[in-house]
Amino acid sequence: MIFVDGLPFSTDSSASPQGWDTLVALLEHPALVEASNSFKAISERRFSVREESVLDTSPRSKWVYLFQREYATVDPALVDHGNYNTGSESQENLDGYSFPLGAKIVETLRKRPEKFHIRTLCILGHNTRRDPEGNAYPSFNGFMIGTSTGSITPAIFDKTSRCPDEVVRRIRVSVSYEDTSWKGKLLETYDTQTDHFKIAPCCWTLQQLHFALSLQRYSDSEILLMCSTSPSAENPDFVENMRRQWDYLIKHPDWRETFPMKQPRIFERTAEGGWRKPQGADTLMNRRF
Repeated sequence: MIFVDGLPFSTDSSASPQGWDTLVALLEHPALVEASNSFKAISERRFSVREESVLDTSPRSKWVYLFQREYATVDPALVDHGNYNTGSESQENLDGYSFPLGAKIVETLRKRPEKFHIRTLCILGHNTRRDPEGNAYPSFNGFMIGTSTGSITPAIFDKTSRCPDEVVRRIRVSVSYEDTSWKGKLLETYDTQTDHFKIAPCCWTLQQLHFALSLQRYSDSEILLMCSTSPSAENPDFVENMRRQWDYLIKHPDWRETFPMKQPRIFERTAEGGWRKPQGADTLMNRRF
């Protein structure tokens, strides 16, 4: 069940069983339009480990970064900021990917018995800007959730701020479709009870090695066009990140080298705010099976 502005929200779902009318109505709701405009007016915060270590020395300042499809439950008493990187399609195309996906999400929320209070819906047209040439870009690419206050702030995270094991986590997001144990699931990543990253295992096949070897030989511009659904809107490090993933897969084609005995990769937070493997973890991770 969906609530907006404190009231139950409903439309004639019989006319659009896929949730299209519901999504359109939500996007046009005055309270949500105002919330989207207010959100886009907030200055974007840039995250860097080096900057954070200097600018924020509070012992309670703890944050984690998650990619799409990664999952974490966050206890405000343990983590002040949960950083969720959320990309969205730049162009609102009714026949394309973004609108049907959004419609499916809101229709699922509408049918659930739980009460979902939607306060911000900054997607599709509300999250689109255009350059002088008319190319569409997302107004923001990521955001920070203040779990202690419920605040949401547009944010950009450089590669120093993406928390531990970034390349392995990127690979999991890309190849998890091959692992039937993760079908339809979000990838477990952060354990709020222990303040540890516990990167659950995911397997991949030699097909990924063949992909990596074949794609690595292309130029940066070719990789951008072949591997991105929105080439004009990608972050500057998109191709670099793809190459880092392929380099890892070429060096570690057998997933069991990365996840020996199907055990998670664990990292604990240091007193300085960084991340390290617990004592003894290196020995387990570096064994080959």
